[in-house]
Amino acid sequence: MFKRVLVAEDIDSINIGVIQALSELGIVHIEHVKYCDDAILKVKKAILDNTPYDLFISDLSFEQDHRDVKIKTGEEAIQQIRILQPKLKIIVYSVEDKIFRIKTLFEESQINGYIQKGRNSIDQLKMAVNHITHSQEPYLSPSLHHIFKDNSSREIDDYDVQIIKQLSIGITQDELESRFKELGITPNSKSTIEKRISKLKDHFRANNTVHLIAIAKDLGIA
Repeated sequence: MFKRVLVAEDIDSINIGVIQALSELGIVHIEHVKYCDDAILKVKKAILDNTPYDLFISDLSFEQDHRDVKIKTGEEAIQQIRILQPKLKIIVYSVEDKIFRIKTLFEESQINGYIQKGRNSIDQLKMAVNHITHSQEPYLSPSLHHIFKDNSSREIDDYDVQIIKQLSIGITQDELESRFKELGITPNSKSTIEKRISKLKDHFRANNTVHLIAIAKDLGIA
């Protein structure tokens, strides 16, 4: 079982539940933070003190308040922590259910578990901790098992994602060519962009660009 655990969660009631669950598993050394910046600082200090954490549990969304922070999301914190401590086990504990966002966490950030907050999620969190203690296989909430059977977001690349994101913030199809040139994104010719948008509409079975953006948002792409 893990000996040193760091929890990043900004809601007190959830923090209490997570800490109690970890204590029931016999974990003695549990620390928690409400800001991602503090999580990074604690991980760095633990490494320097030669007492690194065994497990990091984090939410994805953190409410902004009076404090000015550099790292605003759990994804950003996880990316930085992966660099600092590549072998650290990481579990995400969040309400997020967007397919693309969750798949990206597993595929790019190599998280070890994902628990969707809700009914019985504390029990699932305990199961996840037990599971990744003894297995190299990742743990996923039962309600989310379908996401790895859904190939709707697997055949698009970073270029496609960038097109969708630009469209979702109000950049028109006609403006994409100049926008991509400003951002240094290639290819940026009008014909290439139009062909890719047409391909995306076919892939997602979207009736038009507005419908495409709506589908992409549901998947967590935009």
